[in-house]
Amino acid sequence: MAFRRYSTLLHARVAALVAISVLVSAVLHAAGKPITVGLILDGSTRAEREPLRAYLTTAMGRQVDIATPDLYSETVAGLAHGSYDFACLGALMYIRAHARYGVIPLVQSTADSQFRTVFITGVGSPIDSLRDLKGRQFAFGDINSTSAHLIPYRELKQAGINPESDLKIRYSGSHPATAALVQTGVVDAGALGETVFNSLISSGKLDRKKVRVFYTSEPFPDSVCVARKDVPEAERETFSRALLALHGGEDDAVLKILRAQQFVVAKDEEYATIRRIARELKMF
Repeated sequence: MAFRRYSTLLHARVAALVAISVLVSAVLHAAGKPITVGLILDGSTRAEREPLRAYLTTAMGRQVDIATPDLYSETVAGLAHGSYDFACLGALMYIRAHARYGVIPLVQSTADSQFRTVFITGVGSPIDSLRDLKGRQFAFGDINSTSAHLIPYRELKQAGINPESDLKIRYSGSHPATAALVQTGVVDAGALGETVFNSLISSGKLDRKKVRVFYTSEPFPDSVCVARKDVPEAERETFSRALLALHGGEDDAVLKILRAQQFVVAKDEEYATIRRIARELKMF
C-alpha cells in the first residue's frame, strides 16, 4: 500500500517535471525564434528594406525578419497561423482580422491617420473626372485593399458609376502594379494610395511625365501596425516604442521604408467609419 502511494507520488512528480521541461523548452525556443513583421507589398527590394530590419532587430533585442507576401490575405493568414508576430495592415484587412483573430492595434503613421486615394491616368488621357471613366478599362489594386479597392469603389458609386457594369475592371494585386498598368497604357486609369504614388514618383519607379492624378479622395484612416493577439504585452510595448521613437531628420532611412514621418498610438475606434463603409458595400 505504501509502495503504491510512493509510486503514484513519483509518477506525479515526474509528470510535473516533464510539464515544466516542456514549458521551459517552449519559452527558450520562442526567445530564440526570429520576430517576423509582415509589410504590404510596395515595390521595395529586400536591400531597400534592410535599414528597417536592422533598426527593429536592435530595438527588439532579437533577430527580426521582414516579410512582404504577394497578397494582403497572406499577411492576415500569417498572423492567424502564428508565422507573423507583427504586421502593417490596411484598414479593411485590419477590421476583418480584428473581428476574426483579435489582432491588437498598436501604432499608425500620421499620414495613415489622414490617408487619401488617388485616381491616376495617362498624361495625354481625356479623363478629367470620375464620370469620364464610364466604359473605360480601370484597375483596382488588391481586392482586400482599403485605398486601392474599398475607398475608390465607394467614390465611384457616389459619382454615379457602377464599377461592375460601367467599367471594365481588373485587380492588379498591388499599388505599384496598378501604377505600372496605367503608365504603360494597359488600362485607362487606376486607383492607389497617395503615399505609395508619391513614393513611386520620388524613387523614379513611376514617371510623372507619363501619368497624372485627376481625382483625390477625402482623407480616411488606413494602415495600422498590429500584433498577433498572443504576442506578450512586453514585446508589443517594445515594438510600439521602437516605431514611436522614430523622428524625421534622424531616422529618415527607416521612415522612408514605412512611408511615414512620425508614428502615433492607434485605437480601434478610429476605424468605425471604415467598418460602416465596408458593411454598406458588403465587404465586411
